[in-house]
Order: sequence, then C-alpha cells, then structure tokens
Amino acid sequence: MRPRSVIPGRQRWDIGGVRGRPGVAELLEAELRESPGVGQVRANPVTGRLLVYHDTTLRGAEVGRLVCNAVALVLSQAARPGMGSSRSHPGVVAARRRGRPSTAPSVAAASGAAAVLTLRLVRSFRPSPVVRLGAVLVATAIVVRRAWRRSRHSQQESMVSLESPQHPLVQIVGSHKQKLYLASGLSILGQILELAPFLLLGWMSVVLIKGSSTALVGLGLASASAQLWSLAGATALVYLAAARVSYFAGVLWRDLAGSVQHEWRTAMYEHVQRAELRCLEGERTSRLAQVLTEDINQLGHFFAASAEDLLHLGTSFLILVPLFWLLAPGVAWIAFLPVPIIAWLSFAHRERAIPGYAASSEHGAALTSQLINNLEAGATVKSFGNESYEIDRIHRLSQAYRHSSHLIDTRAVGYNQLVRLCAMASFVGIIAWGSLAVLAGVLAFEVYLPLVGLPQLLLSRLPALGGAVDQYQQTVAALGRVQQLRHLPVEQLDIGRHLEVERVRGELVLDEVTFAYPARPPVLRSLSMRLAAGQTTGIVGVTGAGKTTIAKLLLRLDDVTSGRVLLDGHDIRDLRLHDLRATIGFVAQDAFLFDGTVRDNIMYGSIHADAQQVTRAARLADADEFIQALPARYDTMVGERGSTLSGGQKQRLSLTRALVKNAPILILDEATSAVDNETEAAIHRALTDFARGRTLVIIAHRLSTIRHADWIYVLGTGGVIAEQGTHHQLLADNGVYASLWRLQIGETSR
Repeated sequence: MRPRSVIPGRQRWDIGGVRGRPGVAELLEAELRESPGVGQVRANPVTGRLLVYHDTTLRGAEVGRLVCNAVALVLSQAARPGMGSSRSHPGVVAARRRGRPSTAPSVAAASGAAAVLTLRLVRSFRPSPVVRLGAVLVATAIVVRRAWRRSRHSQQESMVSLESPQHPLVQIVGSHKQKLYLASGLSILGQILELAPFLLLGWMSVVLIKGSSTALVGLGLASASAQLWSLAGATALVYLAAARVSYFAGVLWRDLAGSVQHEWRTAMYEHVQRAELRCLEGERTSRLAQVLTEDINQLGHFFAASAEDLLHLGTSFLILVPLFWLLAPGVAWIAFLPVPIIAWLSFAHRERAIPGYAASSEHGAALTSQLINNLEAGATVKSFGNESYEIDRIHRLSQAYRHSSHLIDTRAVGYNQLVRLCAMASFVGIIAWGSLAVLAGVLAFEVYLPLVGLPQLLLSRLPALGGAVDQYQQTVAALGRVQQLRHLPVEQLDIGRHLEVERVRGELVLDEVTFAYPARPPVLRSLSMRLAAGQTTGIVGVTGAGKTTIAKLLLRLDDVTSGRVLLDGHDIRDLRLHDLRATIGFVAQDAFLFDGTVRDNIMYGSIHADAQQVTRAARLADADEFIQALPARYDTMVGERGSTLSGGQKQRLSLTRALVKNAPILILDEATSAVDNETEAAIHRALTDFARGRTLVIIAHRLSTIRHADWIYVLGTGGVIAEQGTHHQLLADNGVYASLWRLQIGETSR
C-alpha cells in the first residue's frame, strides 16, 4: 500500500490487498468511517484504490496512520475463516471500545505468516533438521517474493515499458559490462575472504580448549603453539587480502557508478539539445531537469551502494546454507530461523516508514520554504511590525517537523532493537542446540565451534535487504523515464542543401503559410508576405496574431502545417538547418542571459569574436555606456537569467549578442520593448548603419519602433494581413494602423 496524493481534507491510496476483494473493501470502508474526524470513504475493489475525506484539522500523517492500521486490521481478520463483518469481530470491537485504532502491522498477514511457518512445522510434525531448514528457506523465499512484488507494484506508475530485451542493469552499464563483471567478482571474493577469518578464529578456540586440532596435526602442525601461530598468521593474511579485495571492489563500484552517470548524462543532454523545440515546449522544464539529474543519478546510485550489498548478502547465503547443511544439519535450521523474520521486519519497517518520511519531508519543506520566504521579505515583515508573528509561525513549523522526525527515529530504534533480538536469539539457539548435539556426540566439537559466529555476519546484512530491493525498483523506473526522454525526435542539422552564408541575399517569402500548434486552432491562415532582401520590414498586430510564430517559422523552430517559407527562392525545409540558422540573428522578446560575465553573454553570438567586435556591437546596441559603469565592466557577472541587470539592460545585451553574430538577416522580436524612447531612438539610429545591405525584420507593439521601416505588415486576428504599406501610406488609409498610431501618440502626449 502507498499514498497516491495527500492534500488537506483528502487522501488517495493504492491498497493491493483490496483489489479483487469486494468484502474486504466494504470492511475497510466501515472501519475507517468509525475513526474520529473521517468523513466519506470509498474503497474500489476493482482498482484497489481508496479515497478518504477527513477534517482539515487532522494532519496528513495522522490520517495515514489511521489508513495503515485499518488496512492491517481488516486484512488480518479477513485471513481468518468464518469472519462475518468488521463490526462483529471481537478484535475490531475491542479496538473501537478503547477509542483508538488497532496497532496491527501494516503489511499483509500472509507475509507475516510466512515467517511463522517454520515454527508451526516444528511444533506440529517434528520433522528432520533438513526439512526444518527447507521450511526456513521456503519462508524466506515467500517473504522476499511478496516484498519484491509489492515494491515493483509501487513503482509501476512511474515505470515506462523497456522495449530492449536486455536486462535493465545491462542496459544501464552499456559499454562498461567488463567493469561490472570485475566489480561483482571482486565483491564475491571479498565476501568469501570475510567469512574465512570466522572459521580460523573458531579453530584457534578449539586449539585453546582442547590443546590441539586433529585436522591441523594432519597438516604437520603437532604442537598447540605452532597451530595457534599458523592460524593467527593465516587469519591476518586473510584479513589483509579481504581488505585489499574489498577496497578494489569498492573503488570499481563507485567508478562504475560515476561512469554510468557521466555517460548517460552527456548522451541525454546532447539528445535534449538536439530535440525539436515543439517537443521540449510540451515538456515541463522541471521534469526534464529531474530526468537529467535525479533519475540519471539514481542509475549510478544503485551500483555505488545497493548492488554490492545484494551481492554480499547473496554470497553469504549461498555459502553458509550449504556449509551448515553439510557440516551441522542439526543446528542449521535454528541458525537461519531469524532470516525470514528479519527480512519480513526489514520490508515491513520500510513500508511503514514511507508515510512517516513523506510527512517529515512535507514538514521540512514547509519549514524551509517559510524560512526563505521570511528572509526575503524582511522589509515587509518589519514595515508591518509582524516579527513576533513570524517567530511564532516558525516555532510551530519547527515543532511539527521535530515531532514527525521523532516518530521516525523512535520506529527506527525499535526496529534495530528487534533485529538485534532476533540475531541474539539465533546465537543463543546455536549455542544451546549445538552444545546438546556436541554432548550427544552427533556433532564434532571441532566442526561446531568455528561455525558458531558465521550466521551473525549474514543476519547483520539482512536489514539492508528492503532498501536494496527498493533501490533496484527505483533504478528500473528511472531507466524507463530516461528512455522515454530518449524517444523525443531530434532535429537533423546537417541534412539538406548546403547554404553559403556569404552569398545569402536575405529575401524571405511566406507562401500561403498555415500553422497551428497541437490541439489548437490555426495561428496563421494562408498567410503570404514578402520580406525584401536588404530592406527593413516591420510586423505589427494585435496580441495573438502570430507575430512571434512567424519568427519561429523563419528559423524553423517550428515547421509550417501547409504552405512554404522561402529563402532566396529555396524552401527552407530543403536547406541544412545549421546553415539556415547561421544566416539569421535573432533577438527574442524574452531576453535570456546565461549565468556568466557580460563578455561571455555577448560572445555567445560568435564564440570567436575579439574584444573590438564585442565593443563595437555593444555601442551599436547602446549598451557600452552602462557596461562601462558596472563594477568589472565586461567581466561583471550578471547572475542567473541576468538577475543583477534591469529589463532594458538585459534587452540591450541580448541585442548586442545578435549583432556580434553579424548575420545577413536580423530578426528583432520586441527587442526594445523594455527601453525608454530615447534609448530606443539611439538604438535604431545605430541599427540604420548596421542594417544597410541586410534584411532586417522588426516585430513590435510600439509603432514608433517600425515607423521608418521600408514596408509594414499589420496582422489581424487569425494571422491574416489586415493592412500593408509604408508608415505614411498606412496613415493615409486611416485604417487599423492609423487608429493605433493616434492612440499611441495620444498616450505619449499625455
């Protein structure tokens, strides 16, 4: 079971034990409706989903505990034959009389019953030691299999079908398979070497107690001192070898993780950079960033931590079980009896801790957000005199975070103590059963003593099993999301007719162009216009008329739905995309600056531009004056998205960047909307010289920006041309353009 969404007053859950069981769904609804503060409850036996409406005074974590306890109670009672309803069952009634929900474990009763299976077999049938050990192994397999399926189900919604027939881990490591195999082999060898000292130390104890070991006498070590020195030396050598091998294995695993992350991150970032803009605009930036950071980090994180843990655990199990089976079958079952119990506790603890971690994370995020908000709003807080109010609010949020963290810590400590009790019970059981077997002559003392401490090494690693399985499922889910991003179509930059930038005249023609964004009506309808080579063309119109869309079509950031866009008579779809964009300088209405220096942002238009070209372009864009006033002039850091600059300064730097490119075609999309009239006039005077012999396309709302253009297009709603002509012709026509001009002149005069 896991929460799908948690908002004030409502929670949605996925409950695996309800799916396909209408009776259990009804009992769960009845049980939750009896809980204080809970209103409407709906449990769907088809989908296994649960919807709970509750008072907003109840915290999300409290409702989560009510749901977990109710599910556990209903499932535990449903497992018993002859159950009528939750109201008639004594366990349910007793819990309600006490006024609090039952504290049954939050996992399916069948998983817990698997861990108890061995005890029932021993008590009822008194089978042979081999059968007892087999029952322990079967119980372990049941617990792990059920936990695996629950973990896999919890990741299904975020997983994407992996089309490759290869195993997900093989897909992830790619060309680093040899490194994976070598790291795995070293980990297995290291675990074997780690087990060996326990046997050697056991033999040393035998020598101390009995005076000598008959097995060692057969090797030519007759005296006790010779045996002790030999065993001590062998133990030291094995420890050194184990440390050495484990060191190299750890380095290899981490190097593999780093290589996987680096390879996937660079490959996916290259793919995203080359992806079609329409596909990227359809994706959330936060989601793309999450895939490129968190999901790719997850691919490597599994190899850096969990993969080696699973190999150590599996190696210990595969060595110790046959070793006990062959040498000490009478105590093997008691040595491994805690294995299914600890495995079940591990999975159950992780499952029960998930709502707690979610609640703690929510409280922590709320506290952090409020702290940052208060620090940023310092002037507002002080101006209204609300310091005490904010201090009290932070105190409440911190207290809630402390409480949720305390619950997690309390459960973690209790879980660790339970694991220790199970391990200690196993150790005591081995001592008791083994001692009796030795006294009865069934088990040789020389065999028994070296085996005593070995199961503790396996049991100490078992608590990590739940986390390792969960990490694997998260890694497979992350791979699915990365592969989904990989399916985005990319632009073919180097396919098509070669275009020499130096020979481009710059005539652009839109021939019966229609364009519509996905699932939206057309923005442009059969639009035809000619942007003459070497002249300045202005494009104005109402908001939503498709002015910026025209700029995107000229750059082939989008392709026309029908019609053609021509450059010097050639359909731009037949030209190499890289060459096409090399002929066009573009300044968007949203002036984006990178986190770097002023010089870095200007040179982005031409990476190889020299200082003289940078300065000349800055003067043309009327940016040199304010740059010289900055603390480090052209080496001043502008901050993320140019946060240290004003809107007008950012626009002038963006224009400078386009001028440095020195392309034969320049498109300005509201490039001077954030500057004052005087600065705009200065920029356009400078652009007059720069644009001589170039094709200049100016998209604007302010008519003063394009009044001196050689030709002006006025677009109406639906991307059709309402009017066209020169500034004076359009004023003489006394149409839409003239009305807009009089309106703007009137606003300016006031």
